[in-house]
Amino acid sequence: MKLHHLLLASVLSLNTTAALAQHAHDHAPGSDNRVVLALTPDERVMILEEMRLFLDGVQKMTGALGKQAMPAVAEAARGMGRKLAHEVPPALRAKLPLEFRQLGASVHGDFDQIALDAESLKDVSYSLSQLSATLQKCVSCHTMYQIQGPALDARH
Repeated sequence: MKLHHLLLASVLSLNTTAALAQHAHDHAPGSDNRVVLALTPDERVMILEEMRLFLDGVQKMTGALGKQAMPAVAEAARGMGRKLAHEVPPALRAKLPLEFRQLGASVHGDFDQIALDAESLKDVSYSLSQLSATLQKCVSCHTMYQIQGPALDARH
């Protein structure tokens, strides 16, 4: 019986290793066809900071939704709404592709709507559905665009 378990574990391990190797090959750095956003280091930091704010806000929303704490859902969503979008300097906004800006504006608007609906409807399922649709826009954007940092020193 122990031999059977050991054999099964070995086969599963080999399959997992093969799958990971294939995944690494399929996602090699040279295969990234996303549009590179040409930003200064400060602009890059600003965009990435906003993305981290979104991630933090979504975590707060999902935590609040799990507790059915709709005022907290609204507060977290509102923090990611259009108010946040106005903090992007006009010079940076002008550098970003139109579709990127449109997706961003749509996401900010979605969070404002989620906040309003969380307060008025107090429906966890509805808010989760709205959040899912909004996150799909995030996925679309991350599928189309990338932000690269400074080139890494080849010696490291």
